[in-house]
Amino acid sequence: RSPLAPPKTPNMAGALQDWLNHAVCIITNDGRNIVGNLRGYDQTTNLILENCHERIFAPDEGVEEVPLGLYIIRGDNVAVIGELDEAMSQALDLSAIRAQPLKPLVH
Repeated sequence: RSPLAPPKTPNMAGALQDWLNHAVCIITNDGRNIVGNLRGYDQTTNLILENCHERIFAPDEGVEEVPLGLYIIRGDNVAVIGELDEAMSQALDLSAIRAQPLKPLVH
């Protein structure tokens, strides 16, 4: 690398490539929490998830998991995406977790 070359910065495509075929957790702009295995993506961050479910949080009862199966999320609706630690996720007692649902993202 040339000493004058700008430093390489991480980008979303590089992170998504590393997470292919791994469990990920996505927070959407409308406040949904979706967990599944990342099977594909494109340059606009459209995501394809397999074995997917939505986690619905409520202040007065445990987390409800709604199965979604194979699911596509438009890239312009992705607020946050991260790799999910499957062992830690499976160890959670979701029925004991109480939380306010996330509010939609406001630009």
